Amino acid sequence: MSEPIVNIVSGRATHYLAEKIASCYGKKLGQMHVSTFSDGEFQPSFEETIRGNDMFIIQSTFAPTDNLFELLLMIDAAKRASAKTIVAVIPYFGYARQDRKDKPRVPIASKLIANLLCAAGVDRIITMDLHADQIQGFFDIPVDHLYGSTMFVPYIKNLYLPNLTMSSPDTGGTRRAAAYAKFLNSDLVICYKTRAKANVVEKLTVIGDVEGKDVVLVDDIIDTAGTIAKASDMLMDKGATSVRAVATHAILSGKAIERLEKSALKEIIVTDTIPLKQECSKVTVLSIAHLFADVIGRVHNYESISTHFKFNPIL
Repeated sequence: MSEPIVNIVSGRATHYLAEKIASCYGKKLGQMHVSTFSDGEFQPSFEETIRGNDMFIIQSTFAPTDNLFELLLMIDAAKRASAKTIVAVIPYFGYARQDRKDKPRVPIASKLIANLLCAAGVDRIITMDLHADQIQGFFDIPVDHLYGSTMFVPYIKNLYLPNLTMSSPDTGGTRRAAAYAKFLNSDLVICYKTRAKANVVEKLTVIGDVEGKDVVLVDDIIDTAGTIAKASDMLMDKGATSVRAVATHAILSGKAIERLEKSALKEIIVTDTIPLKQECSKVTVLSIAHLFADVIGRVHNYESISTHFKFNPIL
């Protein structure tokens, strides 16, 4: 019996990244067409046979929700076309910030998304830097959870900062920052914030000494950039020599670019899990294409991917 063929296909939202992943893997991106009706309804279809193949469907689920629904429809189409296995490659897993009930009468959206993906017929998930690691437990199928630190740690090392100090823009990311500090043998300071409401920072302070330090803020997401911009300004006011930030997912909504440009941040290093909506002179984008291409190959060949966890921030 012949070995299953690998098919790498992409939804419309992540086509820019899927092309790079397929190129790194050594294959052309699979043929996929989306028909759109006049009322906005759409229908994806695979324009080549996929019977008995290992399907890797690449689609980040950032806004709008059409991106998520398109992924679900592609999974369903692959299942009905008799694909052998269906792997959803979701570089950015949307709705991951809704991982628990933090107040009465709200949904746990990330659990609902997990249920929808499984109901559609997916066999495996490959994703990166979930906002909450426990989301892996929402699935009853294998989840390969990759980390942006695979790219960020070597980049930070190559900056050769004389007084490197790691930090997080809020206490929620302290464990991540502490792991970076441990691996890089650097100091650690903690930023503490209180919010007036969602996306609005009320108060921000720092625990620890940053005088003369080159601070690198670590986070998984930059959304409105309000917190990280305020944190950088505060750290510079406290005597830091420089402030940089690394974050896997550059959502950059609203006035985020404007805030980053005006902030004290010297550089913001992100990955291409989400396409940049506009240019920012301070933003450096590191591609995750080689990482995902390698993991796709290892999953297809039933090989270990544990070598990619040597920079795992959950140490």
